[in-house]
Amino acid sequence: MKTVVICGSRRFKKEIREFGSKLIKAGIVVFSPYLHEGKDEWDKLSLQYKKFVALGLTHNHFYKIRMADVVFVYNKDGYAGVSTALSLGMLLLLGSQFTPYRIKMKNFAD
Repeated sequence: MKTVVICGSRRFKKEIREFGSKLIKAGIVVFSPYLHEGKDEWDKLSLQYKKFVALGLTHNHFYKIRMADVVFVYNKDGYAGVSTALSLGMLLLLGSQFTPYRIKMKNFAD
């Protein structure tokens, strides 16, 4: 069974979740990013805990990249932020090959 990890910005949270749901319905195992907003909760954390949480989330995402058969970067309108750049850097460190594709999201997995 194929596995996919989805990378992308929280600004596209809705679209990423919809895309992940379509893949799951198609029988694909999906490793989705954590897209929790939690701004009020985040603001209450000390700087030390913020660093710890960010490190853990990054490590978890890199683990998903290593485990997945396919890495899908959701970069609507060509946007790729810091997290997406880190994900692509991880692919390079792993020696993975990647090929950019453009797909029409409305027609994918329908």
